[in-house]
Amino acid sequence: MAQRYVRVQTPDDKIYYGLLQIDRTVQVLDAPPWHRGQLTEHRLNAAEYRLLAPCAPSKIIAVGKNYASHAAEMGTPVPQEPLLFLKPTTTIIPLDAEILYPPQSERVDYEGELALVIGDRTKDCTPQQAHSKIWGYTIANDVTARDLQKKDGQWTRAKGFDTFCPLGPWIVREINPDARIQTFLNEAPVQSDSIGNMVFSPDFLVSYISQVMTLLPGDVILTGTPEGVGAMQIGNRVRVEIEGIGFLENTVGERLPVRQAQLQD
Repeated sequence: MAQRYVRVQTPDDKIYYGLLQIDRTVQVLDAPPWHRGQLTEHRLNAAEYRLLAPCAPSKIIAVGKNYASHAAEMGTPVPQEPLLFLKPTTTIIPLDAEILYPPQSERVDYEGELALVIGDRTKDCTPQQAHSKIWGYTIANDVTARDLQKKDGQWTRAKGFDTFCPLGPWIVREINPDARIQTFLNEAPVQSDSIGNMVFSPDFLVSYISQVMTLLPGDVILTGTPEGVGAMQIGNRVRVEIEGIGFLENTVGERLPVRQAQLQD
């Protein structure tokens, strides 16, 4: 089994990076692994931590329509260059946290994706250099308010609601370039493809993005979703699986309108 790098929080609100062991204990690192964190003798038992998203990026860069099949189901051509957008870091939630369905939307979709985690400060790198800049791989769900995406004509609001980027549960260093990605909605399969079918490869994406903005250690790139996107409802459970990493599962809950939320506070 590949080493699984995690980020955890203890009951006293201390946050640690570490290696997850088979017995669910975590061997703590003295720094984030992309900052050359070294293993310590400190171990946390399963009851002594809760799993967080595996990194805390300065930014999340996402790529739209990076599978030809998904571009086709959206009724659009395959982009000639990577189609980039940003998601706020406040969208990030970990395994088992709730995706909150906003009252502004009537159509919220799942989008299972492979996520890249950057290991070095990266600017203007070539595709050949890019592979060494990818520290590891994890799983993401690029949750999207599809009706608002169409209404607004740009994607910031539709992609940017709090909880709209489940991420995790851990990071692995390597992945099979043809690994299968699958999404399940209430256990029913809804997406299935090989990550090798991306229009633009992970190495190309890192190089392309680095020529637009400087990537920092811990930054996250979402590499696009295959065909099969669809709507979620409150109470649904969505699971994204990637061969060689594991699975990321979250339920869909209701985000209360402002007045109701204030009354409950």
